[in-house]
Amino acid sequence: MNTIHLMVIGVCCSAALTVAAQPEINTSPERAKTALNTGLKQIGTIKPRAANEISGSNWTLGCETLDRDFADYQEYKEYIVPLGIKTIRLQAGWAKTEKVKGNLDFTWLDTIINDAHGRGLNILLETDYGNPAFEGGGGADLSGGFPTSVEALAAWDRWVEAMAIRYKGKVRDWAMWNEPDHKTHHISTDIATFNIRTAEIIKRVIPDARIGGLSLASSSPEVLDACLKALAKEGKVDLFTWFIYHGYKLNPDRSYEDVEGLKATLATYSTKARMRQGENGAPSEMTKHFALPNYPWTESSQAKWNLRRMLGDLGHDVESAVFTICDFNHTGREINRKGLLRATADKKVEEIKLAYYSVQNCVAVFDDSLKRIKEPSVTVKYHKKTANFAYRNRKTGENLLVLWDSSGTPDDSFATHPAQVEVKGLSIKEPVWVDLVSGRIDAIPEDRIVRSGDSIVFKDLPLYDAPILIAEKSLVLK
Repeated sequence: MNTIHLMVIGVCCSAALTVAAQPEINTSPERAKTALNTGLKQIGTIKPRAANEISGSNWTLGCETLDRDFADYQEYKEYIVPLGIKTIRLQAGWAKTEKVKGNLDFTWLDTIINDAHGRGLNILLETDYGNPAFEGGGGADLSGGFPTSVEALAAWDRWVEAMAIRYKGKVRDWAMWNEPDHKTHHISTDIATFNIRTAEIIKRVIPDARIGGLSLASSSPEVLDACLKALAKEGKVDLFTWFIYHGYKLNPDRSYEDVEGLKATLATYSTKARMRQGENGAPSEMTKHFALPNYPWTESSQAKWNLRRMLGDLGHDVESAVFTICDFNHTGREINRKGLLRATADKKVEEIKLAYYSVQNCVAVFDDSLKRIKEPSVTVKYHKKTANFAYRNRKTGENLLVLWDSSGTPDDSFATHPAQVEVKGLSIKEPVWVDLVSGRIDAIPEDRIVRSGDSIVFKDLPLYDAPILIAEKSLVLK
């Protein structure tokens, strides 16, 4: 065998090893194994559903920071559809597109949008950040600041218009500059003016575009009110389909006083627009920077936190984003470990985290075939504060109840405590107990179910700080 043949074999073997190194999605019933011991008999596992098997849902998946090369779409694109979320959030990146003044090169973004569109995914495209190639062009990263000079603003307008023309028919949903309130000198009138400027360009090209306004880091009703007041003064509130907020809290259930305040504030300005949670997730390990730092996060507590935020948002009737699909290396700071996939410093996917499978479990159950119902009376006797929401299948009338210990920040324990749950006005003929972290489905012994009229009491059901379901068996066991 000659040297050339040996070299070819070496290259082929090296390529094979590179391909093999990327972790495969586990599709077995044990894909999300945990230390949970319910004392009940397991009878099945939630079957995951790919995005193309789901007609619609409440969720958006973060695929951010590609505009700054902190992550690599090619590394994680095969993990998106199997997760089950149909909408992805992308950031458009003016600075990456116009590195040389007057030369708009969309090649990098075309590759991503064409791939995502080809996979049947809906795209929410965010218009940010600034461009240092222009004097007064603003910053190219978070907190960089809006463009301010006449030249830069004209260039911004050209970039936004070119994008709208280019992606018309592929991108209907758009979002405004990410977290403008992070820059302290951006007052509400600045944010409103820049939102109007950008949204009107998009609407001129794509009249039926749906636009998420503001994209605030804050979830403060007072901040929202100031921005809406500035938009209303110009008669432009109804340019926007949604108004986006973020707002991270260690205990995700402590978010909802603000969320209800946001909804009430918006209702005074518009009967059409809706609030939308645009970015939330927890790290899988202790971090020093970014949201939710200096807490001993694990993959278990990350999975619990994400599920509680997703289902808390659904229960409060706001669309909800999972931040983010993959860890990303924020140059000059640290690796942001909020990904559902663990990545190396050089952006390679090295592990599928527990949270990936937990989110997969959640979206397999909670699609748009379910509607939230407010009629049932639910009483939970438990030694800590709990949250609960009820849902009904729109076609079959089958019901489920989701509940969890909402008292504190999720930890990495899987110890459960008994709860007494009384439900009135919610028929469940063949109830099963379901854990969303692991996806396990357990039988509920008959001696723990007491029926009386329209009331059902479930005795000594395992409960802990992650969402569990009491569900009609046919809803979850396929």
